[in-house]
Amino acid sequence: MNNLNAHLLQSQLWKRAGWPPGSRGLPSVWNRAGHDFAWLALLALLCLLGLPERGAAAARLKEIAVFQGAGQSDLIGYGLVVGLDGTGDGNRSAFTLRSVENMLRRFGIKLDPGSIKPKNVAAVMVTAKLGAFAQAGDRLDVTVSSLGDASSLMGGVLLMTPLTNQGGEDVLVRAQGPVSIGGFNFASGGSSIRQNYTLVGRVPQGGTVETDAPGSMLVDGGLVLTLQNPDFTTALRAAKAINSALGEPLATAQSSTQIRVDVPEESRQGTRLVEMASLIENIEVEPDLAAKVVINERTGTVVVGHQVRLSPVAVAHGNLSVIIKSQQNSSADPYTGFSSQEQKNEITVSSDEAHLIVLEDMADVRSVARALNTLGVSPRDMISIFQLLKEAGALQAELLII
Repeated sequence: MNNLNAHLLQSQLWKRAGWPPGSRGLPSVWNRAGHDFAWLALLALLCLLGLPERGAAAARLKEIAVFQGAGQSDLIGYGLVVGLDGTGDGNRSAFTLRSVENMLRRFGIKLDPGSIKPKNVAAVMVTAKLGAFAQAGDRLDVTVSSLGDASSLMGGVLLMTPLTNQGGEDVLVRAQGPVSIGGFNFASGGSSIRQNYTLVGRVPQGGTVETDAPGSMLVDGGLVLTLQNPDFTTALRAAKAINSALGEPLATAQSSTQIRVDVPEESRQGTRLVEMASLIENIEVEPDLAAKVVINERTGTVVVGHQVRLSPVAVAHGNLSVIIKSQQNSSADPYTGFSSQEQKNEITVSSDEAHLIVLEDMADVRSVARALNTLGVSPRDMISIFQLLKEAGALQAELLII
């Protein structure tokens, strides 16, 4: 900070304290302690002004990227839920009957499949996510989903179920325990009452890890970060931010998705690697995302990204006219005398006869959506307007309809 700015800040501080610059003495309300406090406040203000500003949309790398090898693995298995109050699959699901028969055979019990009426049993698919660094004996939650004709899993207990990964070769987790559905489903005399969905539930801490997960953060002697939303600009910013934090040019943006960080030999073991990963994942980066307008026609939902812009365009929808203009306003700082330019968008909306008006400059499409919403324009009308803007080439964004 130069001497001019420091002098101006000091003058402002004195004015707020009741002592105009140039006065010969301190006011009577000021004593030595007050004078010292003012100087401390001034020094603190100067230090704060010297700090770099944080980006408005900055995010930590842990929110926008994940270390390769540190992700989760999806597990799946087939099992049975027993103890249901007549809400199981019954005789309508052949695979449930066969599963019950096979289970009983393991305990030395042989029955005719036709005599089995498992209305208290339901066949389910069991899924879970296994962390990359899970150890044998760790517990995790599993999700249970009905596979047959059961009407509710309320009150059921999941029997021992092996869970495997996509290859299906090794059993990584075994799951068992009472199923929690977070609701109920009762029926009597042709009437029923239900709260929440009762065919999918969870077994909290019902999965036990059998073997250590083979997770490894190092890839050929380095750490590799994978962006959740691929973008070349974001990858380059992340690499530069990592190099700045580490003080060495160790990070390289390899593509729009991956950033590689070379790890020195002395930092590849134990705590040193964890400390380095912790430092990297807490570095803040401002993501640069493509401009998008996402529309869900089924629900009438419109989501507009902050980078979306409109080219000069005229809009007339029914008896609604929207005029968008932009103007430059200049203002001068009373202390420094420097002038600054500020662009303001002026939006005028009328509901009389619609007239097409040629717009002279670009505008922020968020302001258009806000104006239409203020007038009570339905989401369906907004969708139609955005689609026509895209067709006219005035919408400078990707239009996604889902």
